[in-house]
Amino acid sequence: MSGFWPIGDEIDIRPLLHALHDRGLKVALPMTPRRGEALTFRGWRPGDALVAERFGTMRPIGEELIPDMLLIPLLAFDAAGGRLGYGGGFYDRTLAALPGRFRLGCGFAAQQVDAVPIGPYDMRLDAVATENGIIRCGG
Repeated sequence: MSGFWPIGDEIDIRPLLHALHDRGLKVALPMTPRRGEALTFRGWRPGDALVAERFGTMRPIGEELIPDMLLIPLLAFDAAGGRLGYGGGFYDRTLAALPGRFRLGCGFAAQQVDAVPIGPYDMRLDAVATENGIIRCGG
């Protein structure tokens, strides 16, 4: 399972990451690669040191892991699973390289819009978790 360490005004999923770890799940956080590359993930446990990376992101120093489910930050989303990120394409490349993994966007209900512009390389979400519950995406 991969999560993310929130930056800026992103929804703070750190309590969820702690709860997942406490339930015995292996939790990973992404490492920010060079532009044009997919994310890689390293294991994280509560209390682990984190290393500051570009864009204000933080990454653990644990072992490299390949997640079976991804918790994904977003700027905006729509009911069809369209996701607007920060424009680097990191998650789109990553999701294309990890087919069949469950893709759960994490954000606030106010970030839902009628339609997110989708390009040929944009990967859709399976669902989005907000403070109001889970939205199953289709389309």
